[in-house]
Amino acid sequence: MLGSMAIKLSSSTYRSRFLKLAYLSSSCIADISETTGTVKPNDSSEFDQNINLLRSKLAPDNLTRVLDRTSDLNSAVRIFKWASHQKSFHHTSNTYLRIILKLGMAGHVLEMGHFCQNMVKDRCPGAEEAFIELVNTFVEHCRIKEAVTVLVNMNLGGYKPTIEVFNVLLGALVKGETRDFQNALFVYKEMVKAGVLPTVHTLNYLLEVLFTINRIDLALDQFRRINNKGCDPNSKTFEILVKGLIENCRVDEAVTVLEQMFKLKCQPDLSFYTCTIPLFCRGNKVEEGVKLFNMMKDSDFVPDSFIYEVLIQCLCKNLQLDLALCLTNEMIENRISPNHNVFVDMINCFCELGKINEAIMFLEDKKVHETAPFNALLEGCCNAGQTLVANALLETMSERNIADCQSWNILIRWLCENEEMRKAYLLLGRMIKSFIIFDHVTYSALVVGNCRLGKYEEAMELFHQICARCWLLDFDSYSELVGGLCDIKHSQDAIEVFHYMSIKRRSLHPSSFYKLIKCVCDLGQVNKAIRLWQLAYYCGISCCITTHTTIMHELSKSRRAKDLLHFLSQVLMVGSNLDVEAYCILIHSMSEQNKIKECVLFFNMMLKKGLIPDPERLFDQLSFIAIHSQLSRISKAIDRISDSGILNPAMYDLLITGLLKEGKEHKARRLLDLMLEKGWLPDATTHNLLIGSNVREGRSDETLFNNSVSQDSVSNILAESLGDT
Repeated sequence: MLGSMAIKLSSSTYRSRFLKLAYLSSSCIADISETTGTVKPNDSSEFDQNINLLRSKLAPDNLTRVLDRTSDLNSAVRIFKWASHQKSFHHTSNTYLRIILKLGMAGHVLEMGHFCQNMVKDRCPGAEEAFIELVNTFVEHCRIKEAVTVLVNMNLGGYKPTIEVFNVLLGALVKGETRDFQNALFVYKEMVKAGVLPTVHTLNYLLEVLFTINRIDLALDQFRRINNKGCDPNSKTFEILVKGLIENCRVDEAVTVLEQMFKLKCQPDLSFYTCTIPLFCRGNKVEEGVKLFNMMKDSDFVPDSFIYEVLIQCLCKNLQLDLALCLTNEMIENRISPNHNVFVDMINCFCELGKINEAIMFLEDKKVHETAPFNALLEGCCNAGQTLVANALLETMSERNIADCQSWNILIRWLCENEEMRKAYLLLGRMIKSFIIFDHVTYSALVVGNCRLGKYEEAMELFHQICARCWLLDFDSYSELVGGLCDIKHSQDAIEVFHYMSIKRRSLHPSSFYKLIKCVCDLGQVNKAIRLWQLAYYCGISCCITTHTTIMHELSKSRRAKDLLHFLSQVLMVGSNLDVEAYCILIHSMSEQNKIKECVLFFNMMLKKGLIPDPERLFDQLSFIAIHSQLSRISKAIDRISDSGILNPAMYDLLITGLLKEGKEHKARRLLDLMLEKGWLPDATTHNLLIGSNVREGRSDETLFNNSVSQDSVSNILAESLGDT
């Protein structure tokens, strides 16, 4: 893969020289790859032998051969350094390349960096080509850190890498498993420092890594400025954009990008089509999928079976049957055998459009012998209520030996759900004669059928047979059995089913679980109900709010305030919400315990969430808070309920009287104004308190009502009434 990205040398002389170098490199890669980051102990005999050999024949080529066959890394480094100190000997780019490659493949990044710097200092001829060869070799062997180190030293040494060098490294960073954005950005900055202009391939790598780290808007910004960098987007650019946007659920933006590609008349390649057509189809953009498919064929690219399959699936999903038929026929004409999934999608589309007979003819015409498409047709017949057709179809499938257990189960399930148990058992008899073995789906269907006929003893007998086989009920059958048992107050049986399924961590429908909790609580077994609730949380069963309030009501009824608060904490910990009923239960329980602080807390929480109880409960709650002179602590809540229009005259009197007693005259007068606006008069007790408050403040009754409301006829009548007294 990365080998194909190797950079070609411009000079033919350098090319022939480095072909030989590449051969020498590959000859010892296996030995180098086996070396880990730990340097082996010195092999003195090997070192001495090599030194003796080189004393009389020290030359770059001889040194290279010795380095290649020296397996001990530490010995190789010592030999290289020994040669460096010999008079009249000078290292070449080739000898530097060998020692740098050995160190790099062993993971000694710091040491190899020093040798890179020395090669730069020695200004060895061919150093630039050696650096390029090192980058390519390290990239090919997934030594990215080592390749980056070589590139940095090459840059610092004044050698200007070509754009191909940067692209090779960027490509490796983008295509790698880690998708290293920071290193990719570092390499891109090195390119800018070197004054190397990017190509469209460079920017494509940058876009790809930005999408990988979910910097989508930054990627789109880079795309918009691509022309400013002297590049024109190519097919790969648009492929990256479309793929990135669709995978991040921004399908409409992907469509806009596609339109821009059409506008620029960019000619897509095969990779673009094979990538984007499935993406648009999965995003349910059938129009774009069909358009690209037609463009693909016009460009003389041959769609494979996968492209046909995803497009047909999308067309069937959108009930575009005629076009899906055309593509299916086209596949067959092109000698591409449609996968059975294609036929399943086609049958589902036929049935969705109510074309059962056409679906049967389609399977016959195409000489389909797979089971899955016929099973899809069986389901379509049952959903359409055409059981006679389904029966005949099942008979045909049996004769052709393509009916499996699922085929029988489809029809049995429909009969059971529609309370046709006699026909279901007749079908079971045929199933036995055909030597088809029942499975858990068969039993689940029978459980549903018996439940719907109220035959719960038979349903439990079937359930026990399921347990004996270590099978499980399906979700719907499980929910129906538990809910039905609770309806007839067979709580012990319902708990038995729930426990067995819970051990297997199977979920239950929230309404059925609510029935179970209600049934247990009605028996006064609230502790058992709480344990069942905890088990449900373990199984991931979603609980409706009424389930919680049922348990809370039972705890409150039993005057177990402490346990009620403990259960509340568990409910809140699992992230569940409370409804107005739950808050009312809490407030009532706390008031019975004379816990005014908790009552105020729950009342404020309830109103803050916009939950307002019925007038009778609200009056009782306000009365309890007023008796304890704590109305000032629910000031904001009073504002909310006064704006809601739920307050009646008795509540106004209660609040005005209570607030006056707490010294909150301004708040009381505001409520009086609201009361008068509605045409209601305060009662005698409230009136006397208002008069007393007015006298204390040194004002007349007339002044008391001389406000924005005093112009109303009701206010004037009240003023006259007060004057008469």
